[in-house]
Amino acid sequence: MSLTPRRRIFTRVERGPVRLPGLLLVLAGVAALGMVWWVQDGLGIMPCALCLWERWPWRIVLGLGVLSLLVPRRWARSVAWMGIPPLIADLALCVIHAGVEWKFWPSPLPECMGPHLQGQTMAERLASMPLRPGKPCDTPTYLFDWLPVSLTVMEGLAAVVVLTLLLGLLLRADGGRTAG
Repeated sequence: MSLTPRRRIFTRVERGPVRLPGLLLVLAGVAALGMVWWVQDGLGIMPCALCLWERWPWRIVLGLGVLSLLVPRRWARSVAWMGIPPLIADLALCVIHAGVEWKFWPSPLPECMGPHLQGQTMAERLASMPLRPGKPCDTPTYLFDWLPVSLTVMEGLAAVVVLTLLLGLLLRADGGRTAG
């Protein structure tokens, strides 16, 4: 009988700040959804249907970031890796939306089209209109008049920055530690 402890299978210890990618996901999700809230409710800019779809990846990123901060250290980086597909999906949605704004292709969503009025008289047509007008997806929203970059393109650039930072943190061989 040996007095040395047996080798444990699940005792791998992650070195370095393994929570940093999860923190990045949380901060990026809060910043993106906070910006959307400010533009919609603070500035009163109505979102289109594609804008509403583009919010879902950021909600998933926020949830994965919170989960990455709550799980044990050995799973934190694995959970943070799951933040990459939602960011890629957001990039795809931004490319689709930017193409619609630039009139490269029509919107894939039926909600982005104008209302189809029915009826013969003006009263019947007015009665068939939706109660709340929707914003067409092919009309870009500019946050600043002096900057000809739409909110959709800004969101796509933000997703590229977050994806680059996340990959940089996850691919570092030393677990995210800095030299020194």
